[in-house]
Formats: sequence, C-alpha cells, structure tokens
Amino acid sequence: MKRTLGVCYYPEHWPEDVWADDAQRMVDAGLSWVRIGEFAWSRMEPAPDQFEWDWLDRAIEVLGNAGLKIILGTPTATPPRWMLDKHPDMLAVDEQGRPRGFGSRRHYCFSHRGYRDESKRITRLMAQRYESNKHIQAWQTDNEYACHDTTRSYSYAATEGFQNWLAQKYQSPAALNRAWGNVFWSMEYDDFADIDLPNLTVTEPNHPHVLDFYRYSSDMVVDFNREQVTEIRAHTDAPIIHNYMGRETSFDHFKVGADLDIASWDSYPIGFLSDRLEGSQDHKRRFLRQGEPDNQAFHHDLYRAVGRGRWWIMEQQPGPVNWAPYNPAPLPGMARLWAWEAFAHGAETVCYFRWRQAPFAQEQMHAGLLRPDSADAPALAEALQVSREINDLPDVGTAKADVALVFDYESAWAWEAQPQGADFDQFRLAFAAYRACRRAGLNVDIVAPDTDDLSGYKFTLAPGLMHLSDPLRAALTDATALIGPRTDTKSEHLSIPTPMGPNVDGLDATVVLTESLPPDVGVPLENGGQFLHWREVLEGDAPVRLKTTDGHAAIMGDKLRYLAGWPDDATWDLILRDLCNEVGLTHHNLPDGLRIRDTQTHRFVFNYAPEPLIWNGVEIPGAGVHWAAL
Repeated sequence: MKRTLGVCYYPEHWPEDVWADDAQRMVDAGLSWVRIGEFAWSRMEPAPDQFEWDWLDRAIEVLGNAGLKIILGTPTATPPRWMLDKHPDMLAVDEQGRPRGFGSRRHYCFSHRGYRDESKRITRLMAQRYESNKHIQAWQTDNEYACHDTTRSYSYAATEGFQNWLAQKYQSPAALNRAWGNVFWSMEYDDFADIDLPNLTVTEPNHPHVLDFYRYSSDMVVDFNREQVTEIRAHTDAPIIHNYMGRETSFDHFKVGADLDIASWDSYPIGFLSDRLEGSQDHKRRFLRQGEPDNQAFHHDLYRAVGRGRWWIMEQQPGPVNWAPYNPAPLPGMARLWAWEAFAHGAETVCYFRWRQAPFAQEQMHAGLLRPDSADAPALAEALQVSREINDLPDVGTAKADVALVFDYESAWAWEAQPQGADFDQFRLAFAAYRACRRAGLNVDIVAPDTDDLSGYKFTLAPGLMHLSDPLRAALTDATALIGPRTDTKSEHLSIPTPMGPNVDGLDATVVLTESLPPDVGVPLENGGQFLHWREVLEGDAPVRLKTTDGHAAIMGDKLRYLAGWPDDATWDLILRDLCNEVGLTHHNLPDGLRIRDTQTHRFVFNYAPEPLIWNGVEIPGAGVHWAAL
C-alpha cells in the first residue's frame, strides 16, 4: 500500500473564496487526504432540526475536485449551545460533583441517553446525505475520546447507568457483596439502587467498586462509538476511523478499535514531553524541540495493534502547540522525521494538524502548515519533501517484530484504583520496558491482553498485568517471557487470590510481600543496578537468576521468569541483553537519541539528538533520518 500524507482543514473558519486556492496548494504540497467536519455541528444544524448543509456540500466538492480524498468527521465532540437548552442534564460532572460547562468542547456525558440519541441522529443524517459522494473516502467518529479528562462522569445519568450495569453483571446484590468484599467496613448493599458512584467518600472507596466504575465508564465510550459506527455502516463501505490520544488509558482502546477499520492517533511529540511524560530535567532539555525519542514509536506500535495492522496519524504536530505548559518550536527536520518514523512503523497515512493557523479562539497559538496570513510555515517544505521521498522510496512494508509487549488498559485502571505507591502507573511501567527495547534496537509488537499466540516472538514482556486472561496464560506456558512486577497478583475483583500469584504453569514462584518505595529510595541489586518505585519478595523453587543485595530473589524462573521489582534503566538494559543473548538477537546498545526500526525491506535510523551521531560508519544529522535496504 502506498503511503500518503494529509492535513486537517476547517472550511467553516475561512471565506469560501479561499477554499479552491487552499485545495490546490494542498495538492501542490503532495497531500492526498483532508479531514473536515468534526467540529462544525453549529454550522450544520444552527438550530434544532434546521439544517444548513450547502456550505459543506460545496466544500466537499471544491476539495474533492482538486484531487483530495476526504475524511468526514462526525461533529459530536462539540455539541452546539442549543443542545444544552434541549438537554440541560447532558453535561459531564467531575469527581467533585461540578458540572463541566459549555464554552469549549467535550462537555457531554457518555451515559446521557438523550445526547447519545442526538449523536446517532446527526451521524445518521450525515451518512445518508453523503453515502454516495465519491469524494468521501473515510469517516472519523467524534474526536479524541477522553480528551480533557472526560471519560468518567459522575452525573445522575452515570449513576443510573452504573447501577443497571452492575445489576446485569452480578445479577444479585449478594453476589456483588461477595465479589467486592463489602463485609469489610459494613459496606454491604441490599439493592443495586443504593450503590452510588465511588466519589466524595470520607476516605478511599472500596477498590473493586472503583475498578468496576472505570470498566463501566470505558464500556460507555465503546457503546457511544459503536452507535455511530452502526449508523455510518448502514450507508457506506468507506473505512471508519477514530483518532485516539497519546498516553490516554481511561477507556479500552482495543474494544473501541474492534468496531473500527483503522486506528489513528494524534501525535504531538513536543507537547507530550512537557505535559504527559516523566523524565529528568536534563533529559527534557535535551529533547525539548524533538520530543521523547520513544513516545511516538510506543504509540505507533500500540495503535497498529488496536487497528489490527491498519493505522494512521490523524494529527501530526507541525510546529508549536498551544496547550502544553511550555510550547517550543520543533528543530528543523522534525516534521519530516516524525512522518518517516510513523511510516517505518506501518502507518498508511500521516495527516498534519492543521492547514492554516487560526487567528482566533482557543487554538490560535497552534501552528499549521500555513501561517495565519497564508504564507508558508516552516513545516510545509518538510511535508513536501516527505511527499517526494514517498514517491522515490517503494512501499517498505511492516515486518513482524521479534519482541512482544503486552499492554492492558484494565490493569491501568486497577493500579489507578489501588496504586499502593503514589507513582505506580501501568503506562509508565510498560513504557519503561518499551524504552529499554528501543535502546537495544529491537522491533516491538504491542499485543492485547487476550492474545493467544506468542509463538512468533523471540521473547515476550508482560509487566504489571493485574491478572492474566485464559488465552494469555496458556500462551505464556510455551513462551520465553518475563512477567512482572505485579503481574497476575490479583483477581478480577482486585482481591488477593488463593493460591497467591502469579499462577502460571511452569513458574514456581509466588509473591508473598510487596513494598512501594519513595522516589529517592532504591533496592540495590547484585548486578549493580537497583529496583525503584516497587519491590516484591518471592518464594518458590524456580531458579534464581538475579538477587537483591539483601539476599532476596529479583528474577526467578527458567524460560518463563518473574521480575520482582521495577528496574532502573541500567538494569532493564542488562535484563534485555541477557534475553537477547539467550534467543539469538542482537542487542545494539544505541547512542542516546538514536533509534532504529526494521521494515520488510529497509532499516531506518532516526536521530532524535540535536547533534549528529555516527551509526555503522554513517553520520546521521541531528533531527535526521537515514534508511538503507536490508
């Protein structure tokens, strides 16, 4: 499949007499796709049941006739003001019981049946109107589910919905009381209608209560998305996409993705570095204008899994953003590097956000491919360069990786509900393992927690999984794998199982004690490294592969082994070096900032460092890309 570029465009923001010129400039820049419509509900339906489609019809024709393929977004992330008059109780409510008011976006509650019906209605009307339009080549549902902390609403609608969800799951209050352990602190219920949401309690609510509410909230996102997909599919065979966000774990992206054709995500490397990722100040200064070297790749691999092999970048940062605490400009070359890294990880399309920088409203400081005065912004030339390089370089394909990393959203919710340590975070733990793989120059496939076949991988990493699905438990018994810390140590209701975990055939090791550690305290290891954040004590007869200096096992097992703590980076590197030696993989030990990715035909080398670096005798410029045939 030929790789393509695109851009996000908002014709409702600009005079109609510039549309044709914009479209031609997009084509001249080598762009093939344009995404429109996802924020334009007030222009489509300015008053209830009063529709103005003509402007959108004309915009589609202008863009399509210029040769652009259109992704049409449903506008449900931005319900217009009249919607609130019609449904005054549709607002999401935060954990402190405060309504999330009108005046920006994403102010709806996923549980509100009235708004859900409105969303189905506008989606159905759009699908009916444009079902035979040849220019509409893909659809996008809503925009960035969960953005601005909007998955979990503590509204009356959510309370009722949660009670019904619990009744269907447990069938009786007695069964729920047993599952949650409600005999503790006299928390037993006689009726599902008595169960409130797990907020505003005197001290921490019961952990399985919280976890089930997180599951329910995720299911509401899945249902909301599925309703739109059903409406669209009734009228078109065009692929349906959603644009997920980076480091967003409040709903199960795998379950949403099961109803879609393509996964996409919105890549803002510099914004994420300052806003959503841990790291030392020295590290963040070094990559201030490039982004964390592994963050983009992690999400590329995650959404390749969510999309079952098909994935895009729907929004790619082209310059400074507006929403991070600080918003520096990218180094020259980064808009090109980010696009090629996505293609090397299997992206079909990379769309830049946005075409022209807006001169008004909340995102006016967010750069585009054009300045507000329509002059070229720096990233436009880099997009044109990428488009020309795509034509010169044949389809590079996507190679199956040698290493699998299991990622589980439910485990992220579990450790949020019961962290036991203030900085225990499932994403952070999985990302630490992934970063170690990248430093070693390894290709990684991120896999879902219900995967049933690991036979194609040299080894598998499964850190921090609350409990193992039956398919994954069976697959691990035949795999070379490192599980833990905290893997398979709880039941699905966050209780400690009997026998205590992990309970995987072929691994005689049991976690008998856990401790969380403050950031300035570590547990020294015999190899000179240390455990940070988290440490477990193991018992059992499995071989001990590494010890702490106080004599406890740090890693136990043979082919399947358990890691009893959170390694520092140096220890992760040693662990992976040993695994690579055992299975016959090359551990590259890459220079700081240099990363490689192998495709079916080429090896790509990406230099996130600001200075040139040497790789196999080739100098890779700072913020540069190099590729060579394998």
